[in-house]
Amino acid sequence: MKSKVIATMNHMMPSKLMPSKWGGRGSTIPLLRIATDPLLRIATDPRAWVFAGAAAAAGGRVLGRWLTRFELRGRTVLITGGTRGLGLELARQAGSAGARVAICGRDADTLARARESLSQMGAAVLATTCDVTDRNQVAELVRFVQAGFGHIDVLINNAGMVEVGPVEAMTAVDFERDMATNFWGPLNAILAVLPHMRSRGEGRIVNIASIGGKLSVPHLLPYSSSKFALVGLSEGLRAELRASGILVTTVCPGLMRTGSPRHATFKGRHDAEYTWFNLADNFPLLSMDVERAARRILRAVRHGNSHVVLSLPAKVADKVHGLFPGLTSDALGLANRLLPSTESREHGVEGQHCRPVVSVPWLGARSDRVATRHNQTN
Repeated sequence: MKSKVIATMNHMMPSKLMPSKWGGRGSTIPLLRIATDPLLRIATDPRAWVFAGAAAAAGGRVLGRWLTRFELRGRTVLITGGTRGLGLELARQAGSAGARVAICGRDADTLARARESLSQMGAAVLATTCDVTDRNQVAELVRFVQAGFGHIDVLINNAGMVEVGPVEAMTAVDFERDMATNFWGPLNAILAVLPHMRSRGEGRIVNIASIGGKLSVPHLLPYSSSKFALVGLSEGLRAELRASGILVTTVCPGLMRTGSPRHATFKGRHDAEYTWFNLADNFPLLSMDVERAARRILRAVRHGNSHVVLSLPAKVADKVHGLFPGLTSDALGLANRLLPSTESREHGVEGQHCRPVVSVPWLGARSDRVATRHNQTN
């Protein structure tokens, strides 16, 4: 009788509580294993899956960088605007890395000094005058480099111009001039080299834009407008050309110590405009050493990085603007009130012909040294 009662109770017991030597659905063994087996506890912990996903993403990134690594030794690097400033420093470092370097610029004397400087380093160098706004001259430039070095592996679009002043002092011609150099110039060079890179199945294109191409700064509207266009072109090309083996890198530097204010154009109260721009360009906390900037850019070429923002202030501005665009616009509106007021001038004045309103001796001496090293004096 007792055995019948036990049998009846077992029959009435819920299946999930019934023991089974096979560990099936009705078994309590899996529950015990989850409670006691460390591997099973990890496998069922959501945090472990998050960590595993992050590790896989990091590993994939490292693998991708290794697979796309691109050594400069024995390669041909064409740098537009390579006669002074950042372009000349990129040419120096690329030449030191064993690359064949081709540079171009509009001024023959500046070009000759740059070529001599690179030749003294022992770099293999080609140099020719070229106005990148002229499509025919750019096509001739590419033919010249290919005749001398065989092919072009890396194109660095560095040629550019800056016009500084309030919008009231600017004309449509000022905007057209900046667009011609800062947007159409890079596009002309890209279209000229692209067929040859496609046929070889590899290549690198680097577009030197600006943080002004992500965050529009007062008194630099023609410049910022053209750099915004270049950033859009560069990012779109990256997406379209990757499948062809051609990697496009967008570089957005902040201020760099290159001596470039001497060759910028200033409108409105040009002396006052030159003063604030030159001080900001040379102040250590606001500007970046050009040698370090060039190293970062060439590292991005080697690894095929998609996007590089240079200098800490530029990185902070980029992140804050991405999160709070209204806040940054309001802050820049306040900064605009501190900039020189408008005074209509029909023609701009080159920086080297401006007289600073405020002089800081140690910054001035530093600017002179930088300008001399980077071929900005003429």
